Amino acid sequence: MNWLKFGHKKHLIAIMAAVTISTSLAGCSTNLATGEDSFTAFMSPEEEKKLGSQEHPKMVKEFGGQYSEKDLQSYVTEIGQKLVAVSETPNDQFTFTVLDSPVVNAFALPGGYVYITRGLAALATNEAELAGVIAHEIGHVVARHSAQRYSRGVLTQILAGGLSVAIGNGAGDIINTGASAYLKSFSREHEFEADMLGVRYITRAGYDPDAMATFLEKLRAHSRLQAILAGRSADDVDQYDFMATHPRTLDRIQQAHQSANVTAVQNPELGTVRYMTAIDGILYGDGPDQGYVRGQEFVHVPLDFRFEVPEGFTISNQPSAVIAQDGKGAQIVFEGAPKANDTRLDRYLQDGFSTKITLRNIEMIDINGQEAATGSADVSLRSGSARLRVVVIRHGDSAYQFLFITPLAQTDSYNLPLRQTTYSFRSLSTTEKRSYTPLRIKVRAANPEYSLQTFIDDMQVDRAPAETFATLNGLRDGEAPATGSLVKVVRH
Repeated sequence: MNWLKFGHKKHLIAIMAAVTISTSLAGCSTNLATGEDSFTAFMSPEEEKKLGSQEHPKMVKEFGGQYSEKDLQSYVTEIGQKLVAVSETPNDQFTFTVLDSPVVNAFALPGGYVYITRGLAALATNEAELAGVIAHEIGHVVARHSAQRYSRGVLTQILAGGLSVAIGNGAGDIINTGASAYLKSFSREHEFEADMLGVRYITRAGYDPDAMATFLEKLRAHSRLQAILAGRSADDVDQYDFMATHPRTLDRIQQAHQSANVTAVQNPELGTVRYMTAIDGILYGDGPDQGYVRGQEFVHVPLDFRFEVPEGFTISNQPSAVIAQDGKGAQIVFEGAPKANDTRLDRYLQDGFSTKITLRNIEMIDINGQEAATGSADVSLRSGSARLRVVVIRHGDSAYQFLFITPLAQTDSYNLPLRQTTYSFRSLSTTEKRSYTPLRIKVRAANPEYSLQTFIDDMQVDRAPAETFATLNGLRDGEAPATGSLVKVVRH
């Protein structure tokens, strides 16, 4: 048999199948937002709405629930509906949700579900900036970018010969995929279109279109600050950061202005006072249900525990774990150990901890009156050989575990400080439970008698108060706020 001819014939069959399917499903449709043809053959508007309604409650749960304080939700919905009204689909149903997450992010699901986090709300300084973010996400929905991305993916499978797999489940293929499917970056083309539409909508709604550019600068400053606080390079963007999921440049936003084909109104609106009033008092950083990072200490009041990490380690509170690193190769991971709840802890380390790592020298220990067990193993990491020590602790009706990972050649030097971390794990006293309260955004007026240092001294963050104040208020390092302006500080 001529394999070359057979392979060519198979490729032609796949192409013909793709053409037939695309034609029968009206694969190319006119995009209402851009006026251009777009390929959405494998996800109809009805499927988009169905997918969005199915995934919406999962997304809200995955990002900490809906933020309900100060009626910020109603305020954001009002802005969102104002923008939808000037879009190409003013009668479509949209749902706007403020998520109870300190992470600075925003995204949209197909079918009209738009999300911003309270972390993002804390970073903006006026209504126009927030409107720009919301308008960008509305742009993704109106332009049906999710349907285009999905349909192109299916077509790629078809052309690769996976016809039956590609068309077997339709839109169901991306149901139950979780947040990662929606937080992945759109293409450069789609991001530009969303910016162009965002400029169009905020301009039509009477906002200052330059707000998209000023907020981009705040996002950049925030990304750099968070990287530095986490012990990384200032140019390193976290995978969950807004700048990672929405890669944009100032030049691209300026190009989007030119392509938006809309004339700004005279005296466009910023809405600074209204916005600052709306966010005054909202949570900043981790909330009570997420636990608090306080210097070298991590405290979780509802779960009734606290522990400390050694000096030189930087704590990062992630959704599923608390991670501390020292920048020298050592790492501490603290997480739940649900598989250890109903078994002896030494047996858990022996049989239930991992199917790939065999722990040795397993023994039962006591940590401040709490049953615990420990064991260790030498493991190979990308960075080299390392010692893994696991400490599992029964605390009330739950179990938690520390994973201590140290470079093998330096393990001995870490023994004492990591042992101190282990035995710092304990319950909270009644007084301690009352003393730990969340940080909040507080709005202040820059009166003539106040210096820059006045505001920095008012900040109650553990690290980099001057840099955090500058980032939150869109100021350069060392720049004082203008007299009479409203600024944000962070306090308990």
